[in-house]
Amino acid sequence: MSGEVPGAEDSSPSSAPQAAAAAPETTSAATSAGAHGAAAGNGHGHGHGGPLSAKAFLGLAVGSVGVVFGDIGTSPLYAMREALHHARGGAHELAILGVISLVFWALLLIVTVKYVIFLMRADNKGEGGTLVLMALAQHALGRRSAVVFFLGMIGAALFYGDGIITPAMSVLSAVEGVKDAPGVPESFGAYVVPLAAGILVALFAVQQKGTASVANFFGPITAVWFLVLAALGVMHIQEDLTIFRALSPHYGVMFLWENGAIGFVILGSVFLAVTGAEALYADMGHFGKGPIRAAWAFLVLPCLTLNYLGQGAMVLAHPEAAENPFFRMIPEFAYWPILLLAMTATVIASQAVITGAFSLTQQAVQLGLLPRIQIRRTSETQAGQIYVPQVNTFLMVGVLVLLVMFRNSTNLAAAYGIAVTGAMFIDTLLFFVIIRYLWKRPLWQAVAAVAVFGTIDVVFIGSNLLKIPDGAWMPLALGGLLIVVMWTWTRGAQILADKTRREAIPLDDLIGMLKARPPHRAPGTAIFLTSDNSTAPVALMHNLKHNKVLHEKNVILTVQTADVPRVAENDRVVMESVNPDFKKITISYGFMESPHVPKALGICRKQGLKFDIMSTSFFLGRRSVVPSAHSGMPLWQDNLFIFLMKNAANPTDFFHIPPGRVVELGAQVTV
Repeated sequence: MSGEVPGAEDSSPSSAPQAAAAAPETTSAATSAGAHGAAAGNGHGHGHGGPLSAKAFLGLAVGSVGVVFGDIGTSPLYAMREALHHARGGAHELAILGVISLVFWALLLIVTVKYVIFLMRADNKGEGGTLVLMALAQHALGRRSAVVFFLGMIGAALFYGDGIITPAMSVLSAVEGVKDAPGVPESFGAYVVPLAAGILVALFAVQQKGTASVANFFGPITAVWFLVLAALGVMHIQEDLTIFRALSPHYGVMFLWENGAIGFVILGSVFLAVTGAEALYADMGHFGKGPIRAAWAFLVLPCLTLNYLGQGAMVLAHPEAAENPFFRMIPEFAYWPILLLAMTATVIASQAVITGAFSLTQQAVQLGLLPRIQIRRTSETQAGQIYVPQVNTFLMVGVLVLLVMFRNSTNLAAAYGIAVTGAMFIDTLLFFVIIRYLWKRPLWQAVAAVAVFGTIDVVFIGSNLLKIPDGAWMPLALGGLLIVVMWTWTRGAQILADKTRREAIPLDDLIGMLKARPPHRAPGTAIFLTSDNSTAPVALMHNLKHNKVLHEKNVILTVQTADVPRVAENDRVVMESVNPDFKKITISYGFMESPHVPKALGICRKQGLKFDIMSTSFFLGRRSVVPSAHSGMPLWQDNLFIFLMKNAANPTDFFHIPPGRVVELGAQVTV
């Protein structure tokens, strides 16, 4: 079996070979995922520029509410309900006080202490996220680490698992509120799943058009949502003011002790209240540390706390409300407006996760974790506005499958949380490298910090693992599949790069041969893309062998990915003259940038390279890959790698090279 691969060798200069070598450098999102780019057009890097005016700071803080806190802001719809559902003896006083105590301290320890106070200090040029943290850890070590790379790979894979569940869980939990709406017949329950599916399909359908025109409203709408959460909480807290006792941690401890092993299960439901916390770190680059921290401390945390306290007070006064405490809080006269607002908030939260997956994919491609994927820009002015068709389709199909499989938010809650807890634990492990090697702190301090946060993470991971039979297997299976794909791609690319390097002729040796036996010279400039500019590109060798010509000017071009989010324009291009016939050009991009070769080559004109891009030929290597029993990978993995190569985006489109100027020359190789 063989697969013809368009430009999978020399034409993928940065992605696969560089990142696959030894132990590639990666970065997150995650993920974001370093970038839920649907943010309100605020661009990047606001946290590391000059001082902000009060108006600009407020604008960024409000904008962050829609993107950063959308997911965690929809948790009150279901977190309290699910935790009380598992409590032994139902919604009695200790159960209510204990659940709220656990939720409050989870918000305080995981979100406030771990992410807001500590992890947000570990930024990579203002950016955050699992893959970003991984790249920073690689930089701190001063070498490529296979362990750090693999941790980043796991974190990225888990983010996709969370990215499928979050939209389904959020939207479905809001739509279920229609069943309790005034005047709605009981038979409407049969239409909940189709309605949720319709909303989500519409959401995925508009992604290709971009969200720039409406993104400015995300922050204000979500801010109103948080204020409504607070108002509902205050309205019901007065029913039992003793609910404030729940802020004491000892009620949480007593509750867990009383429930024994079941208390461990309850922690899995309590964790639903903090899903989305990692977005604080992932979206630093869009809003800056200050605005995100201010939004959390002065709006989001107080509003969430008041709402959970209100739910608790209401259930203390009316135990039957434990069946669905959030929607029982809403007064009848305001039910429909708040329900519509809840649906809007869940759509915005889902939008943030979807665009976060797009951003994470861009980073993963740039860092060599995934093959080239078509990435479109949906806005000329907002850098974070991108659309990845394959990821959009993958998420939409996954979300619809979840809706059909689980049918309601209670069933979905069993699958929700495990991917997030895993990603948080990865962040903790990578944070150890930052503390020890970047901040140069003593070993005991690094161990102590990781031990505290790691213990919390492991406890929640353990509680969520108990939900595997009920649905938590799904995100783990998906994450495992993505890890196999990523590992296969990086390993296969490394094998190909090593094989090419062994068989290649050093460029200096080739130049010596050409001096001894000069070939026929063709007018114009030829640019040969390669991943290793110290050896003669395969396309150049084939051009000499079969066409027996050498252009007047020859450029050996390498595109590489740096371990920073963005590369300054002044550092974009490095040009080196080898002799009058050959020049080496290295173009560098950050892992959050999209390569644009013609635009970068325009910089070369300022450095003395004279050429007309429309009369320049770009030579790309094209390889027919055949599986081999002795490649270093099992045969099934060889075939998977070939499949990935065959389906990678065309390098001409990926690097924005004028298609009419591209010449592809190929060879057959084995992996």
